[in-house]
Amino acid sequence: MAWRTGRGPAMYRSSARVGRALVLITTLVVTVLAIQAVGTSAPPRAGQSSGQRVHLSRTTSVPHARLSIARIADHATASSVGPMVNELVSSTPPSVSHVSRARHPNLRRNGPYPIGALSAANPSGRAPPSGNAMAGYTLDYVNSFTGTSLPPGWVTYSGTPGGDPGGQFSSSHVTVSGGLLQINTWQDPAYNNQWVTGGLCQCGLARTYGAYFVRSRVTGAGPTAVELLWPVAPVWPPEIDFSETGGTTSASSATLHYTSASDFVQKKLTIDMTRWHTWGVIWTPTSVVYTVDGKMWGSVSVASEIPSQPMTLDLQQQTWCASGWACPASPQSLQVDWVAEYAPSSSVGSRSTR
Repeated sequence: MAWRTGRGPAMYRSSARVGRALVLITTLVVTVLAIQAVGTSAPPRAGQSSGQRVHLSRTTSVPHARLSIARIADHATASSVGPMVNELVSSTPPSVSHVSRARHPNLRRNGPYPIGALSAANPSGRAPPSGNAMAGYTLDYVNSFTGTSLPPGWVTYSGTPGGDPGGQFSSSHVTVSGGLLQINTWQDPAYNNQWVTGGLCQCGLARTYGAYFVRSRVTGAGPTAVELLWPVAPVWPPEIDFSETGGTTSASSATLHYTSASDFVQKKLTIDMTRWHTWGVIWTPTSVVYTVDGKMWGSVSVASEIPSQPMTLDLQQQTWCASGWACPASPQSLQVDWVAEYAPSSSVGSRSTR
């Protein structure tokens, strides 16, 4: 979940009927016991030891929180990428130390999706994908962050993140040089040596439906790095986080927040975040598909959960030192080589510039 100045929290999906919940909980218990028997239970989230409360996305812990439903479904490992996926559907943060993971032999609708063309000239080793890399879509925005200033249409964050009084955004923590956009976290003397981060939105370009791809890596653990879609209207949710590290370098999560009840669906992927990856999200009226390096690793296909309003691409880092997690021990950066965005070739979808 992403926090921006003055924005509200992102939370949790409503409970199912009691009968269905009992069936699911029974299934979950059986699955957990089976998994524990072979030693495949999931590790704690970033910043936790075993037995501590799991923090969903970037929310602070909630006393007496409980897991309403954990759905073990559509989980997978992808041999070409090496991730493990787990899915959480909840109305409150869980008070368990981990959510067990199940395995599935194949990922569904497993690409190909844009990853970028091999290029020694790009810092990440890949140039942006071509205009025809996605069937049924047209490339209508691409930027490789050349030069030393932000491209037109991008606006940096400043101030204290909503819901995180211990955090701080500063425009000076966003830089462009050497063909990279960098969002940098360090202890800034201008803020009493507080850990200060940066963020920016592509506020000059909003769209309803489309496909976004970001070539990025993190330099190390500490701040949580987030790539997301954020609504143009001053109403939250919706929100689509398609890559969020939680302060770790070994995993990323994707979270779809929807409805005024702060419902969400979250998936998690085990992957080395210090390596370059192409993260993607394909947003249509009926589904949200998450991709990495040309492969699908998760999706949401409940139409009532899918946003249908204009949103923008946002990139950010954030610390949660006051909450006891996502707190750096040394300066770290989110590095972005390029972004590429596609619009549906059909009449579905809209695009607006400001």
